[in-house]
Amino acid sequence: MEPISLNELALVIGAETDFQENTDTTIQRISIDSRSLEPGNLFWAIRGETHDGHDFVDDAFDRGAIAAVVDNVATKLRVDDTLTALWDFSRWYRQRQNALVVGVTGSVGKTTTREMIHAVLSQKLTGTQSPKNFNNHVGLPLSLLDIEQHHEFSAVEMGASAVSEIRDLTNIALPNIGVITAIGEAHLEGFGSVENIVQGKGELLEGLPTDGLAIVPGDIAATDDLARRANCQVIKVGCGPENDLRASDVEVHNERLTFNTLGRAFELNVLGKHHIGSALSAIAVARHVGLTLDEIADGLKQFTPVSGRCHLQLIGSCTVIDDSYNANPTSMKAACRLLRDWRGANKKILVTGDMLELGPSADEAHCELGEQAAKAGIDVLLALGKHAEQVIAGAKQYGFEDSRAQHFDSVERLNEVLSEYLEPNDVVLVKGSRGLRMEQVIWSLGDVARAA
Repeated sequence: MEPISLNELALVIGAETDFQENTDTTIQRISIDSRSLEPGNLFWAIRGETHDGHDFVDDAFDRGAIAAVVDNVATKLRVDDTLTALWDFSRWYRQRQNALVVGVTGSVGKTTTREMIHAVLSQKLTGTQSPKNFNNHVGLPLSLLDIEQHHEFSAVEMGASAVSEIRDLTNIALPNIGVITAIGEAHLEGFGSVENIVQGKGELLEGLPTDGLAIVPGDIAATDDLARRANCQVIKVGCGPENDLRASDVEVHNERLTFNTLGRAFELNVLGKHHIGSALSAIAVARHVGLTLDEIADGLKQFTPVSGRCHLQLIGSCTVIDDSYNANPTSMKAACRLLRDWRGANKKILVTGDMLELGPSADEAHCELGEQAAKAGIDVLLALGKHAEQVIAGAKQYGFEDSRAQHFDSVERLNEVLSEYLEPNDVVLVKGSRGLRMEQVIWSLGDVARAA
């Protein structure tokens, strides 16, 4: 973050202060978590769903905070609403930077696409990206504050669970390029319908400048609807013949993906065909800003998946695909296809956790997951959560044997049964919504391997 004086910050966010002196003291880092705060940082108190930052202001000062932004009277900068003040400051700060901002949203693949764009652009340019999954109304503003004057780009992730949330984030980030990764049944509880998801994700494109660039998935029913939302150049990406940037000769080789586009071959060390959209989006962004095909190919080849997102591990004599970070019906379908296409495994084992925030469609979606697992030729299906019975029931409707399909309400019991199924050269894919903490299955597999 570029240095800013407390006095200037107070003016930007319209804060009342009780400073008696040193109002020209500068800050270079903002923290919303007193535990990670370093001496000289500014503490910004945010009221969240489970914690209120105002409860930790004293702790922040004990740890060396230079000041705090609060919405109550307390050596501080007082504002009416600390979240609105953070948005205002972040937008003001972003307007002062020259970096090209790439906004990425979609029902699935946001983090992978954002990471891939960053990996490719970094072959030639200096830039930043959202840390971890900082993609909401707090994380996005903080991501923008990482931009400094020497940065040429920033790839930021935008998440939402209801209509209008992407519009709010777009108004803060002011992106030059907008990427929509996919449209699927994610956060249906908040959006209400797939049509509303299209509307919500399209808000990113509506906020792009006329000299900007919109990149949309070209192989879905909502392609044209999304494209109409943009008042700038639109590039459709995918495998179909109608796309502006099209992948052909796609081949999946377990741990590697190859395809052709723009007259040359590209190779990525990723698992599954579903990464094609992310790769094509990264190519489109990179071509727009002037990278050569060789530079793009090098960036894609060097890309490494993030832990918890189709991350490959060899645990003991088994191959484990850690896709535990999150799940929805669209990404679960991709997981089933990944296992379907996997070559050379002794057994293919799918371990699922509930897909959350699906609202009234939850039972049906979990039953369909079981059906997809059966059709994909998976050998063992273990399901965890309140909807695990629906998953197993769906699988059994399509011929899955009782001995190969079990549901659990305890991750400890699931781990015990999984260890009993395991044999050398099995491939195990673990996936579920964040609330199920499916990484516990990955940890247990590691413990089993170390004890062997």
